[in-house]
Amino acid sequence: MALLEVEGVAKSFGSLRAVDDVSFKVEAGEIFGIAGPNGSGKSTLFNVITGIPFKPDRGVIRFDGTEIQGKSGNAIARLGLARTFQRETSFDGLTVFENALIGSSYGKPERPAAEARASAAEALEFVGLSSASFGRLAGELSVFDRKCLMLATAIAMQPKLLLLDEPASSLTKPEIESSIGLIRRTAERGITIVLIEHVLTFLMSLSRHLLVLNQGQVLASGDPKAVISDERVVEAYLGKRRPAA
Repeated sequence: MALLEVEGVAKSFGSLRAVDDVSFKVEAGEIFGIAGPNGSGKSTLFNVITGIPFKPDRGVIRFDGTEIQGKSGNAIARLGLARTFQRETSFDGLTVFENALIGSSYGKPERPAAEARASAAEALEFVGLSSASFGRLAGELSVFDRKCLMLATAIAMQPKLLLLDEPASSLTKPEIESSIGLIRRTAERGITIVLIEHVLTFLMSLSRHLLVLNQGQVLASGDPKAVISDERVVEAYLGKRRPAA
């Protein structure tokens, strides 16, 4: 059984169909890539899956066998589904450790305090934020370290499924390489990953399955090499090819 099943999901804003009859499945243990031009509906799709900040207009979303499309964002997160955002989102006035502790406590509110603290510390060290940085304010971190903090906060929730929204944005080439390695190691922890990214080389290095959205609809889906060779995908990214003179 698939860990995540999305069937006929749609979301509109007035006359704009941001997500239009999208269906796909994500198997447990895989890294599943989602690509598409700007405005193709990628982040809106993550929003309706997680219930933050809105639910789908129609369609069915099953996570680990449970329908979640009518549940609150809190309830969905506590079933074991976490996400990160395009921008480096953190509580800038809190310390690095306090940010991770919020994730640890939020994901499992019944967790004893000592266990929550241990989980937060382990997640931070896993992403490369050593104990020397725990007392720093999150707002003082570099872009890359803030992305690492956002990932650590999600990992501290101990999710089954993690949705990553453009983790490579604003990063340098060496930082992108570090991010690829970190995502691979995250998957090795047994966390299934769905990954949105504009950088196709990033997706190709990580994804076992690639889905491309365009204007809210599924344009192509399947083996990454076959998908990026699809003429419809090339046209969506580069524009229609002119005939040879």
